Amino acid sequence: MKKVFFGIFSALLIFFVTACGNSGENEKSANAEKVSANAENKTESKILVAYFSCTGTTKNLAESAAEILNADLYEIKPKIPYTSEDLNYSDETTRSTVEQKDEKIRPELADKNANIEKYQMIVIAYPIWWNQEPRIIDTFVESYNFDGKKILPISTSGGSDITSSVDYLRKIAKGDWKDGKCFMRGYSKDDLKNWLDSQNL
Repeated sequence: MKKVFFGIFSALLIFFVTACGNSGENEKSANAEKVSANAENKTESKILVAYFSCTGTTKNLAESAAEILNADLYEIKPKIPYTSEDLNYSDETTRSTVEQKDEKIRPELADKNANIEKYQMIVIAYPIWWNQEPRIIDTFVESYNFDGKKILPISTSGGSDITSSVDYLRKIAKGDWKDGKCFMRGYSKDDLKNWLDSQNL
């Protein structure tokens, strides 16, 4: 009789241990799926700040924007970097002057690794050259599919506005282009944060 009782007790003990183990595994699996889903949702809501900068002014703007927005940062690099001589605005024969006079020029990119498809919102930062975006920005926006994306342009300038450049970018690239803003010399990080907060990103 004792052997029968001990056998039944052992069987019940094994059953409960196994059941608890399965319950724990199921709970772990459910938690893992929840974490994975949250990670996917977080990826979908990420913002990318893509920027082009020669002198460092626009880079500072882009880095501040990425910090404020908790966004990823990507540098738009030309295959052939611009030199200080290329940016001599008083010389009609310099690279930047020649490029800005011809809307068809598209400087080649150093890479196409921006992974635009991962993001719903892309902030594009660039300097204003001759009242327009640098032609490398035209190359960039024409190299990716922005259909269904929200795009917020921001720029740096000593005096020109961003409006003309945004109008042109809307013509050559798909996406929901916001009006954007140009940050003139002397802007503060608080100015940038207050404006970005007003965009409800």
